[in-house]
Amino acid sequence: MSERSTPLVPQRRRVLQVAALGTLALAAATLPGWHSLAQVAVREIHDLRPGEFTWHPERSPDGPVAIVVSVPDQRVHVYRNGIRIAVSTCSTGKPGHETPTGVFTVLQKDRDHRSSTYGGAPMPNMNRLTWDGVALHAGNLPGYPASHGCVRLPTEFSALLFSITHVGTPVIIAGGHTDPAEVVHPGLVLSEYAEHEFQDAVAGLANRTLPAHVTDAAAEPPTSVLVSGADRRIFVLEGGRIIVEGAATIDRPEVPLGSHVFILVDTHDTARGMAWHAIGHHPQQASGFPQPDDAVIRRVKADAHVREAMRVRMHPGMVLLTTDLPAHAETRTGTDFVIMTQGEA
Repeated sequence: MSERSTPLVPQRRRVLQVAALGTLALAAATLPGWHSLAQVAVREIHDLRPGEFTWHPERSPDGPVAIVVSVPDQRVHVYRNGIRIAVSTCSTGKPGHETPTGVFTVLQKDRDHRSSTYGGAPMPNMNRLTWDGVALHAGNLPGYPASHGCVRLPTEFSALLFSITHVGTPVIIAGGHTDPAEVVHPGLVLSEYAEHEFQDAVAGLANRTLPAHVTDAAAEPPTSVLVSGADRRIFVLEGGRIIVEGAATIDRPEVPLGSHVFILVDTHDTARGMAWHAIGHHPQQASGFPQPDDAVIRRVKADAHVREAMRVRMHPGMVLLTTDLPAHAETRTGTDFVIMTQGEA
């Protein structure tokens, strides 16, 4: 995939990506407060230099957002409604302070945050991932892993990203990942359902929206669901805290579920099912692991009280995770919604 990049004044570059009907077109404009666009060059995403990024929200103006951080590539990919709208360079943790891999959700947002660990160091546009110090924020990008565990981003990109995330936005930090794929499950969240229940699902989602972008005590907290193949347990989390858990009945339990993230989009009228966007990930592998599909969800069934807890909280952007790891303190830290995969075989 090619990118159109525009050299700007030193240390203030921005990469513009333009595509129409499969062909690349030139873009010419003047950005307020920036120098006029100079020459336009075609560049591959992996050739972006430190501090450069792409940003094209018009490709998918609304829908659930998912963020993938590729540690080997030092890149951040932003997907909205299953479509990639941005790619940025980044800097993850240096040796001895490696950024943990796994699945996180944004726990807190603070545009003007300062570190309580490192002498009040500024961390602009902070999206917190763990309560012990891992976050996405603006910072220096030398072109290699250099942070104390956070994911540093270009300042302009961090502000743009901050504007579209919300508490509960999923963030995958991995060695490799698949692009989002649409998956339709013919059931009402980890169960089969009768025909009339599909209409109930449609009605239930009709008045629900994505969680608010800003913290609001009156807003409904985001819902996440964790399925642990090792424990054969299902956990329903609200605002990052477990509120309900129960047994998971897994078909062919000897076969790994895999590490997958499913993001609820809406109901699918034609297929009469729930539509999800699914992303597979692996802590080390860059490729070669399977793309998640509906077969993964079909293998899992939940107890009635767990299904009901999910049903009444179901909303666009709800996150469902599958993992073969146990959901104990070493893989899910405290009340953080974290599935740590670092060191997973």
